[in-house]
Amino acid sequence: MNYQSIRFDITRDVATITLNRPEKLNALTPDMADEMRHALSSCEDARAILIRGEGRAFCSGADLSAIMANGDPGEGAYEALAKHYNPLVLDIAQHALPVVAEVKGPAAGIGFSIALASDFCIIEEAAYFLQAFVNIGLVPDGGASWMLPRLVGKSRATEMMMLGEKIHCRQAIELGLAHRCVPEPMLVNEAFALAQRLAAGPTRALGMMKANLFAALDHSYSATMALEAEAQREAATTEDAKEGIAAFLGKRKAAFKGH
Repeated sequence: MNYQSIRFDITRDVATITLNRPEKLNALTPDMADEMRHALSSCEDARAILIRGEGRAFCSGADLSAIMANGDPGEGAYEALAKHYNPLVLDIAQHALPVVAEVKGPAAGIGFSIALASDFCIIEEAAYFLQAFVNIGLVPDGGASWMLPRLVGKSRATEMMMLGEKIHCRQAIELGLAHRCVPEPMLVNEAFALAQRLAAGPTRALGMMKANLFAALDHSYSATMALEAEAQREAATTEDAKEGIAAFLGKRKAAFKGH
């Protein structure tokens, strides 16, 4: 596919998706979301995924001019979410490979949701998260109303959504929205190093971990244990599990291949 708004490449088992509208702070259009979905479906030769933004921002939110182009703002917003943005967020959250978000500048609106759907979020010191919707008379979307209360509790989620204030780096770490905060010059290397570390792991087991963690948010304790048992039965048959057990018994470092 000839991408217009993103870049996509695979280097050392890491598939990197770069949002590439720096002049618009990587504001997301429906077409851009579709390109990201295509890239996410083209990672057969990768073992981890890195999502990043070109220029000064990760993603400043949805491109409102693109959404409102058809003259009916309500239907335009609904169609963009139902057909483009929501499927993208689900593709990230449910992808079989681990996903790292490399965040600089704003991760606002749907950009915040993309970061939340990722498995790891590495942010630079000047970055911030923002539920910007209240400032323009709209409501949070992209799954934020489901994910945020589970991460930070209802009170904090209500505060973020109804007050629309920036959540800066250190507070994001304290709230559990991000995993690591680093100086801007270190961001690219730190994010790629984490993606490489995940790519060197037992890829199929990591995918099962993701699925169980996601399912556990909606399942009971006992139901989650049943899901874990099923996943363990499958994981135990993989080549990586055989290698991991042999390495453990042989007191050496495992060399996982993703099989």
